[in-house]
Amino acid sequence: MTIDFYERLEQLEQQHNEIVSAPNEPETTGNGVYRRYKRPILTAEHTPLHWRYDLNPATNPFLMERFGINAVFNAGAIKYDGRYLLVARVEGKDRKSFFAVAESPNGINNFRFWEEPIVMPGTDNPDTNLYDMRVVQHEDGWIYGLFCTERRDPSPAPFDTSSAVAQCGIARTRDMLTWERLPDLRTPSPQQRNVVLHPEFIHGQYAFYTRPQDGFIQTGKGGGIGFGLAPDITQAVITHETVIAPKVYHTVYEGKNGLGPAPIKTPHGWLQLAHGVRNTAAGLRYVLYMFMTDLQDVSKVIHIPGGYFLAPEGIERVGDVSNVVFSNGWIADPDGTVYIYYASSDTRMHVAVSSIAQLTDYVINTPEDGLTSEASVKTILRLSQLNRTTQR
Repeated sequence: MTIDFYERLEQLEQQHNEIVSAPNEPETTGNGVYRRYKRPILTAEHTPLHWRYDLNPATNPFLMERFGINAVFNAGAIKYDGRYLLVARVEGKDRKSFFAVAESPNGINNFRFWEEPIVMPGTDNPDTNLYDMRVVQHEDGWIYGLFCTERRDPSPAPFDTSSAVAQCGIARTRDMLTWERLPDLRTPSPQQRNVVLHPEFIHGQYAFYTRPQDGFIQTGKGGGIGFGLAPDITQAVITHETVIAPKVYHTVYEGKNGLGPAPIKTPHGWLQLAHGVRNTAAGLRYVLYMFMTDLQDVSKVIHIPGGYFLAPEGIERVGDVSNVVFSNGWIADPDGTVYIYYASSDTRMHVAVSSIAQLTDYVINTPEDGLTSEASVKTILRLSQLNRTTQR
C-alpha cells in the first residue's frame, strides 16, 4: 500500500481547520435560564496534528497517528488578557490525562490549543495521573490551579492494580505558561476530589471547598461538599473540615456531590455551581445543580433550587462514561454574561450562556426540593393558582 504523504497531510490539515473554525449557534429555544450552543467546543479532533502525528515522511511514511487522543473534557476556565482560556483535561488513548490550554476570541467557538501542553512539575511522590483543574484568580495576585492527583494505592494486594488514592494538587502561575507546583493539600480526609479555592481571603486565610472521601470511589461517611481554611497555601493544611452541602436521599445529589468552578460573587451572595450524582438501573447519572452561599459567611448555604440545573441531552448522553455532565469552569464577563463550560460523558466540551441576573433569579426564586412527592405536587398547585390569578 502506498500513499501520497503530502496529499494526506493536506487533507488532515483541512479537516482539522474545518473542525476548529466551525461556527457555533445557540439553540433556538431554551428554559429561560441559559442557552446551550449546538456544537461541542472542544473534542479530541481539536487537538493539534503535531501532538498526534510524526510529520516527517522519512520516519512516518504512512502518516500514521503516533500518539492517540481519546477525549477532551472537564476544563477549568479563566478570562485572561481579554481572551477566553480553557485548561482542558486531555486524555490520551493510554488513559493518562494532562492539561492543555485552548483559547477563543469570543468564548463560544474557534477554540485553538496552544502550541504545547502544560508541563506540570511533579512532587517527591510522583503523580500517575492528573485531571480536572479548577483555575482561580485569587486576590493574592496568583492564578491557582487545583486538580486531582492520582497515585496507586499501596495498601491493596499486589494483584489489585485498580485501587488508587486521590488528593488535591496545587499549582500557581502568573502567565498561564509556567506553573509552580506546591505541595498537595492536606486535610483530615483520607482522599480528596473536586477541591475548589475560594477567590478571596476568609479571615485572612485561604478558603477551600472540598469533597471528603473515605475511598477512591466511595465517599463513605464524608459525603458532601466540605469547607475548610488554611493559613498558608504554600504548605496548605486544613485541620478542620465541615460539610456545608451534604448529599441527600432521593435527590439529584443523593450519591455524591462536589463543587464545580470557583463561585461568582453577586450583590445577593456567591453563586455556586456543583455536580450531583445518583445511581440508576443504567448506572451513575451526573447532573449540574446550583446554590448560593452568604456574602459574609461563604460556608452558609442561603438558597438551593430543587432539582438539576443542567442534565445531559441528546449526543451529550453518549461517550466514554455515558449520561454525565460535569463542570469545573465558568467565566463571568463585566457586562454580566456568564459562559458555563461543561463536559459531556467524559468525552467533549460544550458551552451554555447565561447572565448574572438570570442565574441569580433562578437560584433565589426557584422553589427548593420539598423532598417528597406530596411537596412537589403542592409546589405545582401553588404555581398553577398564581397563574390563574395573574392578569393577562
